[in-house]
Amino acid sequence: MGKTLLLEIGTEEIPAAFLTQAMADMESLMEKELATTRLPHGKIKAMATPRRLVLFVHDLAERQEDEFMEKLGPAAAVAFDQKGNPTPAAVGFAKSQRVALEDLEVVETNKGKYVAVRKRIKGEETLVVLSSLLPRFIGTIPFRKSMRWSHFDLRFARPIHWILALFGDEVVPFNLDHLRSGNLSFGHRFMSPCAFSVEKADDYMELAKKHFVIPDPAERKKIILEEAQACARTVEGEIFFTAELLETVTNLVEYPVLIKGDFEVAFLSLPKEVLMTTMIVHQKYFPLMDREGKLLPHFLTVANTKPRDPAIVKKGNERVLRARLRDAQFFFTEDRKIPLSQRLEQLRGTIFHTLLGTSYEKVMRIKVLAQEICTLLNYPNRDRVDRVATLAKVDLTTQMVGEFPELQGIMGREYARLDGEEEVVCQAIYEHYLPLSAGGDLPRTEEGAIVSIADKLDTICGFFAVGLIPTGTADPYALRRQALGIINIILDRRYCLPLDVLVDKGLTLLKEKLRKAHEVVKEEILAFFKGRLENLFLSQGHPYDVVDAVLATEEVSLLGIRDRIFALEEIKKEADFEPLAVACKRIGNIIKGFSGGAVDPSLFENEAERSLYSVYLGVEREVKAYIEKGDYFQALKVLARLRTPVDNFFDAVLVMTDEEKIRKNRLSLLTACAHLFGKLADFSRLTTQAAP
Repeated sequence: MGKTLLLEIGTEEIPAAFLTQAMADMESLMEKELATTRLPHGKIKAMATPRRLVLFVHDLAERQEDEFMEKLGPAAAVAFDQKGNPTPAAVGFAKSQRVALEDLEVVETNKGKYVAVRKRIKGEETLVVLSSLLPRFIGTIPFRKSMRWSHFDLRFARPIHWILALFGDEVVPFNLDHLRSGNLSFGHRFMSPCAFSVEKADDYMELAKKHFVIPDPAERKKIILEEAQACARTVEGEIFFTAELLETVTNLVEYPVLIKGDFEVAFLSLPKEVLMTTMIVHQKYFPLMDREGKLLPHFLTVANTKPRDPAIVKKGNERVLRARLRDAQFFFTEDRKIPLSQRLEQLRGTIFHTLLGTSYEKVMRIKVLAQEICTLLNYPNRDRVDRVATLAKVDLTTQMVGEFPELQGIMGREYARLDGEEEVVCQAIYEHYLPLSAGGDLPRTEEGAIVSIADKLDTICGFFAVGLIPTGTADPYALRRQALGIINIILDRRYCLPLDVLVDKGLTLLKEKLRKAHEVVKEEILAFFKGRLENLFLSQGHPYDVVDAVLATEEVSLLGIRDRIFALEEIKKEADFEPLAVACKRIGNIIKGFSGGAVDPSLFENEAERSLYSVYLGVEREVKAYIEKGDYFQALKVLARLRTPVDNFFDAVLVMTDEEKIRKNRLSLLTACAHLFGKLADFSRLTTQAAP
């Protein structure tokens, strides 16, 4: 059994958003450090509060494992003469390794027999190893943002004030800039600000609690949930929370204390999302709801201090929330004085981007793109789609969205309802922003889906047009998310939309803003979409070679690409597929560099040529018919009929004959077959067991 290592890094307040990742990084970094330094150990557990990062390593060995090392010297034939006596080469090698000649061994290697020395390097005591390991470890913990303070070189999330480092009951001694490690920690900043000593690492958790610090966020989270549920029951309600809210609140406190607050029932007349956003996003409160999901005029807040008079804290939080809700109520009342339909012109004064003009211009482009999509989909409710596109962005001019940007789309939906718009229009105004994140909800109305595609496509085309393209490390306008949103909507609704046509239309609407040739920007955008598609399909577990083979085709329908991947993945499981892929690769290799031409059956000299051409003509008709139906699996099944005639062709025919007309005709026949394969996938990119 080993001992417990405890490391506590005491700091100024670290942002709550940093802590979860910091704990994961500490565990993985320590795992690597201990493996490198040959220190066996048990479980590694990181914890954090706003004022401290804590790391436990349980059952850590008291000494490094010994290391056995083999050092090769000269070849045995060089190290010893014919009589077996050591040569100067052996003597020199032994001297350099500080061993006697008798300690030299002859070992067998891939290159023959060599002289070697086997050494046993005794492991150091863990306390000694940790003295150099821990300061290095602290300096490598990554943060989203780090800072330096005073004149010190160390960078960390926030200034470090103390370091507690214990191995069992012994202090791990080291210096970190101006700090010296020890066995002192500090309690809660307000309820127990004094220092306390920790004599044994295993005593730390209980001692911290006695000083009003709960280091483990899982324990704090449990306390928050249990107390919140108990508070909610007092008003016959239930708490509402998201995982993000619960994690944030947990990371804001060292000692959670739940306090229930109330607000005036009159505020419940505001849209639910306004109240929720104010409480959750701005105040980090937990709303309370009844069993039907309706908001109650109560909330819960988590304090970091046990107050002497909870009523004072309660009133303070109520006062802050009341002020925000009064503002919201004022904005709501003022906004209602102007119907959404009369706000469109105000968008002329709202800049979408300095290089892309106003939000009014963007709306006009969205309207055109939405109508183009309606045409391609043969969607009949064009007037309704146009109404959604017209009203989609006008809530940006409202005071409510100006104060609460998170409510864009939501307030558009609510104001549209109050203005008497059709419910589907109201819902689509909100849905055109969806999805809000990877894997987020998608539009459920046709109108919302169509306008969402139009909006996102205009954004992508716009930023590509002016040269603001995502890089490997930066995507400030979230274009990758926008592209993925378009892809997921199209695949979810099985829209047969040619992406190249839509991009053409989008760039045409932006022709005055293009900084490069239309075709160049178009190719960049299509390549960008293919990159997103590739990432999406690979993340879903589809084989790389299948995804690569389908994306290499000229297919521009996202639905067609997805369905081809499914079909190709399925047919690869069949026994006949491997020989078919090999035959296709043989074709690709032999026609490389040949531009193709018309096939002249009168130039056939061999029955294998005639047979291949005859089968090709029949297969071509069927494959095209299945592709038009979108049945790519059956198209591939039919295509497999070419395998035997292709094999017979290669066995019986010399393609590269000296007669130019015959050679070109045979290459043209093979090229026609290759083009037929290429309608479904680039088979040369598929992995096969047999060499082509």
